[in-house]
Amino acid sequence: MSCRNIVLLGATGSIGRSACRVARDLPGRVRITGMSGFRNIDRLAAEANALRPEALAVPDGAAEAVLRAKLEYAPARIFHGEEGLATLAGWEGADTVLVAIVGTGGLQPTLAAIKAGKDIALASKEVLVVAGEIVMAQAAKHGCRILPVDSEHNAIFQCLEGRDPGQVKKLILTASGGPFRTWPADKLRMVTRDEALRHPTWRMGEKITIDSATLFNKGLEMIEARWLFGVGINRIDVVIHPQSIIHSMVEFIDGSVLAQMSHSDMRFPIQYALTWPDRIAGSLPPLEFAKLGRLDFEEPRCDDFPALDLARQAAERGGVVPAVLNAANEVAVAEFLAGRIAFPRIWEVVAAVMERTPDAGADSLEALLAADREARREAARLAA
Repeated sequence: MSCRNIVLLGATGSIGRSACRVARDLPGRVRITGMSGFRNIDRLAAEANALRPEALAVPDGAAEAVLRAKLEYAPARIFHGEEGLATLAGWEGADTVLVAIVGTGGLQPTLAAIKAGKDIALASKEVLVVAGEIVMAQAAKHGCRILPVDSEHNAIFQCLEGRDPGQVKKLILTASGGPFRTWPADKLRMVTRDEALRHPTWRMGEKITIDSATLFNKGLEMIEARWLFGVGINRIDVVIHPQSIIHSMVEFIDGSVLAQMSHSDMRFPIQYALTWPDRIAGSLPPLEFAKLGRLDFEEPRCDDFPALDLARQAAERGGVVPAVLNAANEVAVAEFLAGRIAFPRIWEVVAAVMERTPDAGADSLEALLAADREARREAARLAA
């Protein structure tokens, strides 16, 4: 079994830190040869000192000076800015690029990695939400594999291995339901920032935690699943599963359902994506079924949490609309975190921006990015 050489884009976020833990746990199987960090240079330096990657990427020369003062070794290269990220993504010493950059910032590096012939371990769902058709076409053209890292998509990937796609009836994504799963609708306008950031089962960054509370995270995952697995949005369902033990399921045409289960720890899907097709013994804890007690399932409250319906509409309309949904949501979440809008306004802003967006094809990256920019401007105006 060979060692997988990894470039880690977004090493200082929650996914990046978990990936570094996987690399430290499996030194003979996972080697980080490059990493980037734009928001937390101290954390980047700590991870780099532990793992000694050959190449690093930071925002600019000033960040490089801070980083070098903290490094205990001399990397071969330190790249700067967006161009540097793209160069790092094609680093010759790596065969797989783990994209863990929040938002649309992972799109250009992903395409650069694909053009360089790298496999992609994808944790940034926005890459496929915004430009799924382009990314999947480029991956096919260059013979690159897209290995899902999100726990839900990694679960489906595992359930589908070796199966005939024609035998799949539907994909079932599970959702924790977030902290407001049982709240009455009229109380949602009183949600505070701290309450929304108090996720019941996962520890994640602020943006994805708010997305989990609104269910936009699951809506984006529906669109991502459509591209990863070639299944129409009408064959992708969501079920609320508060314990977050079953990470997703696949129902087959004979009525059988396969599910993937593990503790709520992102190291499970990260490790499988980075060691696939092998399964490697590490330090991850097994499930003890007698201690689980119970597993609950509920229908999502789409009337009170309309993100899933908005995501379905975006996928059905296609073209630039999924990119618009994603961009408007990013702006609305930022406005909520800043205390400028109430929690339900996130859905209202996204819906309003989508309504104002004419249908248009996504035949070029430039068209998608232009739609993204316009959606951000409109969302900011509506949220003001």
